[in-house]
Amino acid sequence: MMYSSKRKPVLYFKEERRFLSGKCTVYKLFGLCMVLLLVSLLWLQLSCSGEMSSPLHEERRPPPQPPCPPTNRQAEDDPSWGPHKLALIVPFRERFDELLVFVPFMHDFLNKKKIRHKILVINQVDHYRFNRASLINVGFLESGNDTDYLAMHDVDLLPLNEALDYGFPSEGPFHVASPELHPLYHYKTYVGGILTLTKKHYHMCNGMSNRFWGWGREDDEFYRRLRKAELQLFRPIGITTGYKTFLHIHDSAWRKRDQKRVASQKQEQFKVDPEGGLSNLRYEVESRRDLSISGAPCTVISVRLQCDTDLTPWCLLT
Repeated sequence: MMYSSKRKPVLYFKEERRFLSGKCTVYKLFGLCMVLLLVSLLWLQLSCSGEMSSPLHEERRPPPQPPCPPTNRQAEDDPSWGPHKLALIVPFRERFDELLVFVPFMHDFLNKKKIRHKILVINQVDHYRFNRASLINVGFLESGNDTDYLAMHDVDLLPLNEALDYGFPSEGPFHVASPELHPLYHYKTYVGGILTLTKKHYHMCNGMSNRFWGWGREDDEFYRRLRKAELQLFRPIGITTGYKTFLHIHDSAWRKRDQKRVASQKQEQFKVDPEGGLSNLRYEVESRRDLSISGAPCTVISVRLQCDTDLTPWCLLT
């Protein structure tokens, strides 16, 4: 007769009752008890031997090894790294997902090239519109005396070709993200994205203009400053990776750029600012924190920029 699986336990108990029926003898019960006793003694012996031997095994185990030290540290005393140190200045506001990728990537990239560096994230925390040029000016002034050249570096642009030069630009400003290589901008006078130059050359230009609130045009004005200071601009040669030289990680659908032109900003954005720059920069440092992102060190300087609304009323969105 066939039974469903749900009724199998019932059959089990019926069979058990037949085994313990009246046909059992004293000898059968005695034998069963002896078997159970032997099994119990054997189990107890194995348990005790296991408890006694476990400390011995633990004593033979080698001590836990500390994690391997990071191999991407800067060799401060290694002369092969050269005497110069780069201040990597990153103008920043609320783009933490990109920063989490940028800092460890650039730290590793520069260490592989033996570039002494420190990463300065200049974080704008006021309520004015984003001002990339002023934040770079702040980074220059806050970079300290231990660095002698700087890189103006967008947080969403990652170099993929290790042949790119981030070394000391003694002959003149070096545009790493040149128009022939940048994935988006290809006009000849473009100097944005990534530009390295000595602190002396940056000071000769009086830094960047503080008039550019919102996105764009500050690089074009800085190109004119380079020409006025009679500085020769250099760009990479021999790079064959073209527009795949950099990875642009900005998601335009998620983060809209502030391209609004407020009041007279549309007319003023094409004018040269002959006096503004480091000389009229106004800001306050709210905090300065040394952080580590995936083992890569950086310094986040949170600043409040100040705006003269009579001169640049477009620093406020109306």
